[in-house]
Amino acid sequence: MQAIETTRKNSADLFGIDFAMDVPVLSGQDEHVPDIDKNYVFEKQATQAILAGFMHNRRVLLQGMHGTGKTSHIEQVAARLNWPCVRANLDGHVSRMDLIGKDTIVIEDGQQVTRFQPGMLTWALQNPCALIIDEYDAGRPDVLFVLQRVLESDGKLTLLDQSRVITPHPQFRLFATANTIGMGDSSGLYHGTQPLNQAQLDRWHILATLDYLQPEQEQAIILGKVPAMEPHRDTVQKMVQLAGLVRQGFVHGDISTTLSPRTLISWAENYQLFGDLEQAFCMSFLNKCDETERAFVSECYQRCFGQDLLLDAV
Repeated sequence: MQAIETTRKNSADLFGIDFAMDVPVLSGQDEHVPDIDKNYVFEKQATQAILAGFMHNRRVLLQGMHGTGKTSHIEQVAARLNWPCVRANLDGHVSRMDLIGKDTIVIEDGQQVTRFQPGMLTWALQNPCALIIDEYDAGRPDVLFVLQRVLESDGKLTLLDQSRVITPHPQFRLFATANTIGMGDSSGLYHGTQPLNQAQLDRWHILATLDYLQPEQEQAIILGKVPAMEPHRDTVQKMVQLAGLVRQGFVHGDISTTLSPRTLISWAENYQLFGDLEQAFCMSFLNKCDETERAFVSECYQRCFGQDLLLDAV
């Protein structure tokens, strides 16, 4: 993997947001560079924070509710910078070995030999790439402590079993996403998250928050992803309005599932497949909801579309 900074481009050309700055774009081709989503809409403050991470080697922790597009935001910035990017999801089953690596037995010249197989963190540190730690606040404490040293300014990683100290590649970058911001989840919305060690939290240089997009932006994304909805702009507007009501209910504890932009796009796509807006909604979202919460969703649907959902037919 080789990537060399060769050119700088205006931020307005790359992200549609004018920061009055030029940003670095790497040369070369690499399979780890995310694909560019031409319809992606960038949020200004989150984009500035992520760019600071790439341009100045700052450790960036991006917090927000699920469905706000935290990981995709980092990936789309990386895509436009032509910066290789890999993800590691701390789902509770990830161990220290998964991040650091382990000795494995391989066959060489007919003989069994032991070779060190680097983990995700060890590999990323030695390459020009951005490592995104997803679900950071759901990671086990022993796993999070592996990152403690890497989060410091020089970011070196000591492999005790190998008696090696790894110095990060000059173009290695570290990001993380989280639903909470270090104090755990007191709302009951995100089971499995836990308070973060404050000494480690202090090592993150930049903490940024990403919220849902404005309704007009979300409508533009749906129309960009599903052009066949163009004649149905009023319907798309009501779909986004419904998403807003469901999200308010999610925050207030009226419902345990929220309506993300990804689900809105699926709803629009299913509408094109089945030709029935209500059926598409049920298949895209309502069937994921608990039966006790469907009356709330039906009320939101009625407020936006002027008709009740046929819950008995779901």
